Amino acid sequence: MARSLSGARIDWEAPMAQILATADIGSNTIHLLVAMASKKRFRRLVNDSEWLSLGEMVQRRGEISPEAIRQVIQVLTRFQSEAKRLGADGLYVFGTEAMRKARNHDDLLAQIKAQTGIQVDLIDPRREAELGLRGALLDSDPVMPAVFAEAGGGSLQVAEYDGAGMGREWSLPLGTGALMARVNLTIPSTPAQLSDLERTIQQAFDRADLPAFAPRLLCCGGVARGLWRAMHPDGQRELHWRELDHLVWDTSRLTTSLISQRYQVKPKRAETLLPGAVLFRSLMERLSVTTMEVSAYGVREGAIAEMLEGRLTPVLT
Repeated sequence: MARSLSGARIDWEAPMAQILATADIGSNTIHLLVAMASKKRFRRLVNDSEWLSLGEMVQRRGEISPEAIRQVIQVLTRFQSEAKRLGADGLYVFGTEAMRKARNHDDLLAQIKAQTGIQVDLIDPRREAELGLRGALLDSDPVMPAVFAEAGGGSLQVAEYDGAGMGREWSLPLGTGALMARVNLTIPSTPAQLSDLERTIQQAFDRADLPAFAPRLLCCGGVARGLWRAMHPDGQRELHWRELDHLVWDTSRLTTSLISQRYQVKPKRAETLLPGAVLFRSLMERLSVTTMEVSAYGVREGAIAEMLEGRLTPVLT
């Protein structure tokens, strides 16, 4: 049985199921989840995403372009219609690192509100970690302490979990899109680019003073799940350091097309396997662990759980 961050047991068995919808404007994708949820029952009805690479864009130019704003609104309009079609009790939309960092995020929020009626909740890094951990605990041991990590296109969230609640939290600008832009990473890559990538990650860890030990490493988010699906099509949830080390070696010398074919992932996800593998390999080394556990759930499922409990209110449009 999972637990909330306060330590309370998450009881999904309710008298009546609700259809709930949430979407996050992330740094790699905009992602919609519509689920039928009651206590102890959770079924995805729609799990859809559009890849926009906002994190890489913001890293390179500091803002979200007019064309990307148009695409964001177009995608949210489609997601809004899909949620309505399925009878969802509103739609809760939140934004993360790319929107937080973009200097024109106020304009984007205003345009979304004007054209769709959606009031986007621009959540802070700690809140993002809370929702991610809440979701990850739905299919993971809720009692065993862990260091939790969630990576997207713009940032890496790291938090300590003591088996009852979340403790210290760090937000590092180490998303895959941000890293690719910062070190001008190409696919295939050069030894100099890889060295620069590893040095950038290590310096960020040192500045943040991340812990040097973890009882276990629990991960969620698109980057971790991309690594998991690429390496473990059988669904086994634990990735070993040696597997990521091999993935770094292999993807650093292949084209995006070959990576996509070899690991059966979409081309956009194929581009993130190398920086993602270097990032999580480095994190395992930092925390003195040899494996990482990957949850099938994350921030969106965490939001659904809080909506079910009445702690989050969807926007009715």
